[in-house]
Amino acid sequence: MEDLVGGWIWSENTRRFLGLVAHYVGYDFDPTDWQTIHTGLTDTDDEQPDGWYSYPLAGPLHQVDVHLANCVGGRETAVRVTGVSDAELRLRAETLIAAFAS
Repeated sequence: MEDLVGGWIWSENTRRFLGLVAHYVGYDFDPTDWQTIHTGLTDTDDEQPDGWYSYPLAGPLHQVDVHLANCVGGRETAVRVTGVSDAELRLRAETLIAAFAS
């Protein structure tokens, strides 16, 4: 099983998306995490291989890395979650991406 889940979400949903992914891995996502990620996203570009921002979310249940980039010309955020280690976490991550893209 590939350990990557990816897609895009509306940018206004990014904080909630990250908070829920963090919850599922057992990580205590706080305002400092969000501020760090928000700042890191500023100059990202999903069309550039080195234009993504990565942030680790490590908890007692799982450890993942979330890769984010602003979609050029849109209001979307491209997301990739790596380290998705089991079927339940995969389903949750895929469901969150689908929900926050609608």
